Amino acid sequence: MSKTSQMTFRSMLRSVITSLKPGQQSSNEASRHAKRAFRRKFSFSQTVFIIIMVFLFLPLLILIFYSFNESISMRWTGFSLRWYQRLFTERELWRSFRNSIIIAVTSAATATVMGTLGAIGVNWYRFKLRGYVQTISFLPMILPEIIIGVSLAIFFAGIGIPLGLFTIFIAHTTFNLPFVFLMVMARLDEFDFSIIEAAQDLGATEKQTLLKVTVPICMPGIISGFLTAITLSLEDFVITFFVAGPGSSTLPIFIFSAITRKGGVTPVISALSVVMILGTVVLTYLLRNFLKYIAAK
Repeated sequence: MSKTSQMTFRSMLRSVITSLKPGQQSSNEASRHAKRAFRRKFSFSQTVFIIIMVFLFLPLLILIFYSFNESISMRWTGFSLRWYQRLFTERELWRSFRNSIIIAVTSAATATVMGTLGAIGVNWYRFKLRGYVQTISFLPMILPEIIIGVSLAIFFAGIGIPLGLFTIFIAHTTFNLPFVFLMVMARLDEFDFSIIEAAQDLGATEKQTLLKVTVPICMPGIISGFLTAITLSLEDFVITFFVAGPGSSTLPIFIFSAITRKGGVTPVISALSVVMILGTVVLTYLLRNFLKYIAAK
């Protein structure tokens, strides 16, 4: 056999062996694509994404940096923890923080109960005003906050309710309700109603079906709505500003007052922001794992 014939035979044999191993061929092709993608420069979308991330997180990094500044000015004079020490001695700040926690938990719990029952009722029953109830329930989410705040302030003044923690509670429950309603409705849209029929065939009453079948299945949506309501309540300023009375200051109102009184963000507010950022990150991580556990069950 000539050398040319041998080379032709070897190349044919190599091609046959390669065709018998498609995994190796696809692996080699994937590695070539990966190398090509690695060598490729950043695309326009990646560049825009990095710029947006820097724009969002750079102010937070600057805030954290200057919370450890010894001086009250923006000029760095040395590392110090004096503002964190002063943070834990501000009585008015912690009174406002306590008010925020009380309002957030109570209004979120009330909105969660009402929103859950409302979502189950709208999804479960068919009645004439069903479409109108769904539309009206979303109005507090769509309307600007300043309109809701002014209208609630006029309403409370008209019926003679003095402004205070109770009016803040009512206002926060009002704008938290649509968010809970929407999240529970989203969970109910994936609901298999054959489970309810099976429970009723087994002799379960409507109350037992609600408490032992419907609510446990909707629990991820209920917990998500409750946590969202707490977050919205803690950070709300515009609506709270219109319905808060003397001695009922919440944390956002206290921060706004401290900034306007002293003409800028003080290091104490920076230290408070750092503590809240760390607390939010820790709670988000813990609750994320908890929601995964609930959804898995």
